[in-house]
Amino acid sequence: IGRVAAGAVAKMVLNQMNIKVKSGIAYIGNIGSDDNYDFDFAKQSEIYSLTPEFEQLQKDKILEVKNQHNSIGGVAIVHIENSPIGLGEPIYYKLDAILAEAMMGINGVKAVEIGAGVLASQLTGFENNDQILQHGFETNHSGGILAGISNGEDIIARVHVKPIPSILKTQKTIDKYGNPSEISTEGRHDICAIPRINKVCEAMMAIVLTDHLLRQKSLG
Repeated sequence: IGRVAAGAVAKMVLNQMNIKVKSGIAYIGNIGSDDNYDFDFAKQSEIYSLTPEFEQLQKDKILEVKNQHNSIGGVAIVHIENSPIGLGEPIYYKLDAILAEAMMGINGVKAVEIGAGVLASQLTGFENNDQILQHGFETNHSGGILAGISNGEDIIARVHVKPIPSILKTQKTIDKYGNPSEISTEGRHDICAIPRINKVCEAMMAIVLTDHLLRQKSLG
């Protein structure tokens, strides 16, 4: 709650500079898409889905997992429009490193990608490089951050969230004496927390960006 509240204040600061923070859900489990995101649709979606064609399938998957007394994770996307140039440092205070730290500090987050992310490891240098044209960069594989510093392109982060470990399904464990045992988490627990975590990710992105903006102004 504290992070989301602070993020709301941070977004008020960013709005004064026409910097927009958007987010949504790209995947529930393995159901979703890697492109064609609709952030306007996400605002009205019950689960903040970014893809109208996959929303119902994602809802069905959550219900299926619930009926199996299980849980499921997914992928959230956080997107910054109108990012200023020059935020961050090349070594000790890289913008992407601080963003990754902020996202990984959220409970349940297990991986963070900036721009092309893991796909970059499968590309050649020529394919991955964002070549510069007269009007700006031709592509945005860097996700708006080069050498730890924002380059003015949209900042894009993919946040991977694990399934909640507290489930009704019986699992193996040990008791306090080290003997084999079983456990089943009774009571209320989340089936899929990612729609809520999505908004926490958005808040943390806003906080980090605002912090860098204030830091840049103080150094200037």
